[in-house]
Amino acid sequence: MWQAIKSVLAAFLGVQKDERRREDFRSERPGTFIAAGLIVGVIFVLLVAFVAVMAAR
Repeated sequence: MWQAIKSVLAAFLGVQKDERRREDFRSERPGTFIAAGLIVGVIFVLLVAFVAVMAAR
């Protein structure tokens, strides 16, 4: 799962190499990447909401 999260983070930042992406999808099940993407996405949204609330104070 940690490898999938690292891969998703690299993809979110736009620094994922094509070779690494191909290797990830050969070695892991899609469900792992979907779960990792949801986790990272929720954390990102919560972080943005937290920053917005703190900036509004």
